[in-house]
Amino acid sequence: MATVGCWLAVTPGAAWGVLRLAGLERGPLVQAVAFTPYVAAGSLVPLALALALRRRAAAAVAGVAALALLAVVAPRAVASGQPAVGGPTLRLLTANLLFGRADPATLVDLVRTGRVDVLAVQEFTPQAAADLDRLGLATLLPYRALHPEPGATGSGLYARYPLSEVGVRRNQGFAFLQAYGTVAVPGAPPLRVESAHPASPYAVEVVPDWWTDLRGQPAATPDGRLSVLAGDFNATLDHAPLRDLIATGYVDAADAAGAGLAGTWGPYDGDRIPPVTIDHVLADRRIAVRAVEVHPLRGSDHRAVLAELRLPAAG
Repeated sequence: MATVGCWLAVTPGAAWGVLRLAGLERGPLVQAVAFTPYVAAGSLVPLALALALRRRAAAAVAGVAALALLAVVAPRAVASGQPAVGGPTLRLLTANLLFGRADPATLVDLVRTGRVDVLAVQEFTPQAAADLDRLGLATLLPYRALHPEPGATGSGLYARYPLSEVGVRRNQGFAFLQAYGTVAVPGAPPLRVESAHPASPYAVEVVPDWWTDLRGQPAATPDGRLSVLAGDFNATLDHAPLRDLIATGYVDAADAAGAGLAGTWGPYDGDRIPPVTIDHVLADRRIAVRAVEVHPLRGSDHRAVLAELRLPAAG
């Protein structure tokens, strides 16, 4: 009975390790994979159990599973080396406004105190746009590409510096919009920024839309223009399509800064679920990440992500 119980404890962690490493998440497993950091921490428990019971085979399997899971999760808490760049610093903030219900004063204060240069917003409504300007955002960030809509589909991009080549595109899943534009930061090359918002995999039947939207995100252009994607990706670094997107030439800013385990969604909306990291700033790998902070945003079920980036100097 002890041997059977030991294997029953070890097998789920081993199966999770295979699922995560092979990128096999499908259907309801897409939601489950978001909690991989918690499984990685918990994988030490069956290992300790197998060692205590002196079940060598089970201990070996549990040890391999624990090492594999910790190897993909633990580096997110350690800052990585950054490219040597000599251009200006850009402070970029992304925030999901939850149907426009996020407290506008909190957001404007965060822009002001955080010395934000670019703000990307999702679930951006006409009322939110009006409230933000009423509270002074138009003075702080006068350049904008705004596409507010009622409900959760609106998107916006604000900037301290002039914007050009502005536009918007609509995702397939829930018809979320993604505003974009090219920011003219003094002393740096043109920087394309897009407010990302792929579909949420909240139910099995919409998982295909989630895959489609993530695969449809603009790839990095490592031999071309600098680009940043910032927003609510509805995916963590444990989801294969987000890792595939990053592999085109991006770096996850929080991961690079050693803040990759900071939760950005849940339980801030009241749900009793552990926080997961689904809001990201993906920066071109030629951009250095100096710091990342996660801030509460009253009225929203997401937390805002503030990234301090060092851009290459203009050629």
